[in-house]
Amino acid sequence: MTMTGIMVCGHGSRDVEAITEFSQVAEGLRSRFPDTPVEYGFLEFARPIIRDGLEALVGRGVDSILAVPGMLLAAGHVKNDIVSVLNDYKAEREGAGQPVEFGFGRALDVDPRLLQAARDRIEEAEGASAQVVTRAETLLMVVGRGTSDPDANGDIAKIARMIGEGMGFGWTEVSYSGVAFPLVAPGLEHAVKLGYQRIIVFPYFLFTGILVKRIYSIADEIAALNPSIEFLKAPYLNDHPLVLETFTSRVSGIREGDNTMNCMSCKYREQVIGFEADQGAPQVGHHHHVQGIGTNADKADDHGHSHEAADDGGHTHTHTPHPHTDHPHGPGQRSPERV
Repeated sequence: MTMTGIMVCGHGSRDVEAITEFSQVAEGLRSRFPDTPVEYGFLEFARPIIRDGLEALVGRGVDSILAVPGMLLAAGHVKNDIVSVLNDYKAEREGAGQPVEFGFGRALDVDPRLLQAARDRIEEAEGASAQVVTRAETLLMVVGRGTSDPDANGDIAKIARMIGEGMGFGWTEVSYSGVAFPLVAPGLEHAVKLGYQRIIVFPYFLFTGILVKRIYSIADEIAALNPSIEFLKAPYLNDHPLVLETFTSRVSGIREGDNTMNCMSCKYREQVIGFEADQGAPQVGHHHHVQGIGTNADKADDHGHSHEAADDGGHTHTHTPHPHTDHPHGPGQRSPERV
């Protein structure tokens, strides 16, 4: 008799607070699927690693695993890295005569529920201000993680457009915390020139981490240089009920067959301008040497690794480079402290 389990696959961070917030997703899914074992794990830095979560499920008798990416958008980590870990584990179990079946869910992607959650977070920032500024006089800066996958970066631009247009802001800009451009500092430096009375900085992130904290810090720096403009820092998505509802939908989607990613503009499958060399690249992970080395609280156990954070854009291990990394506003020009 088949026993099914749920595996939530995260990226990982050196920030303890980020790992705690991520674990709450697993807790939320446990409450929504009370009869199904739920575990979680990370690609890099934090523990447990994905393999640990898989082993925990198998140890409870699970032989069919519904794996869901704990990430907002389908970039390389979803398309390649997580898949590579799952494929390796599946092959290992088959070789040992103890097969495990996998179903893989879609990333959260562009979803109306997440747009509603984003609206709530932005309204939360507006409501905390004592100043009265109309949305027509407000610029919204949506900050995405940034990736070498233009499809995911394009989704951030689409999300920003849908939020900005739906909420009626005077102008909407997009920047990225790493890999893609414009980065946050030059993005805000440009934004202040547009003449709006208020700028809302909204990190379109699931959880906190070094990058989110750095985004807020940069916003503070730019605000100090432009005292005539009100800067508001909107909360990231975090544990909004609609976030958990979207995760629940992705688990259910595996069972219902609604788990196919949009591959029409995927650089690994189509020739996308500027990224032609990536077409047909194998699904091979690149996180082996940083799996489970620990959060900032575990520095004594990091064996001398120099990584600052899984989400800080400053990896010393290799990511696929952006084809325009040397652009004047591109990721190759930033300092690790100021993206």
